[in-house]
Amino acid sequence: MADLQAIASQVRRDILRMVHAVSSGHPGGSLGCADLLTYFYNERLTINARAFSMDGLNEDLFFLSNGHISPVWYSVLARSGFFPIEELATFRKISSRLQGHPSVDKNLPGIRMASGSLGQGLSVAIGAATTKKMQADNAMVYCLMGDGELQEGQVWEAAMYAGSKKITNLIGIIDYNNRQIDGDVSDVMGIMPLSDKWTAFGWDVYHMDGHSFDSMREVFAAIDSNKSNGMPKMIIMKTEMGKGVDFMMGTHKWHGSAPNDEQLATALAQLPETLGDY
Repeated sequence: MADLQAIASQVRRDILRMVHAVSSGHPGGSLGCADLLTYFYNERLTINARAFSMDGLNEDLFFLSNGHISPVWYSVLARSGFFPIEELATFRKISSRLQGHPSVDKNLPGIRMASGSLGQGLSVAIGAATTKKMQADNAMVYCLMGDGELQEGQVWEAAMYAGSKKITNLIGIIDYNNRQIDGDVSDVMGIMPLSDKWTAFGWDVYHMDGHSFDSMREVFAAIDSNKSNGMPKMIIMKTEMGKGVDFMMGTHKWHGSAPNDEQLATALAQLPETLGDY
């Protein structure tokens, strides 16, 4: 089994170096979701990185609705074999396949949806999950959303539809760090009580520590054992924005700000280089 802690540390180094190189990007949420995506692509998802196809027949599908945290996804995809690790150095550069928000026009393996206009990912995931049911494909569909993203009305239309139509091959994950670009989610526009809302819309709700691989394994084992209960699944995943870098945690200020040279050096000193920098 892969050393997930070692991979996650390298992913966090990739994130910081990518946004620093172009002085733009979203490191905060990317760092916070590094553990989840490391777990997904190294242990959870049934995928074929060497033979990527847009239809993903008989493979699990992952949709990143909060597309601004593209650095973490690009790093994990590259280190899972979807494209060369060296390509991470092109992040946000002109003509690069690694744009600030994921896009599909340049045929980047691993990406099936342009995202970043918040609120749309769950609807796309429902469409993909419905297609799999029609094709008798037993693979699962996953969708990661931000907690601030839940302020978008389209999310709740999709939530109502999935619960009503019993989209049982769909698993949603909310990155619950209570931070968005303008401050704390609870101050900008509160979303609580979160569990009660999803339950009311007909979802089976779980809670997970987004920085504990043991918690991830326990929650997904519980989900697997409850697949037959006729409900889509929603995981409320508690994370810390900026996780792994002490001065980036406890604040929303690193949602969309890149570190300078000195800050990068300080941050990298806190994260072991385990797999080699690109």
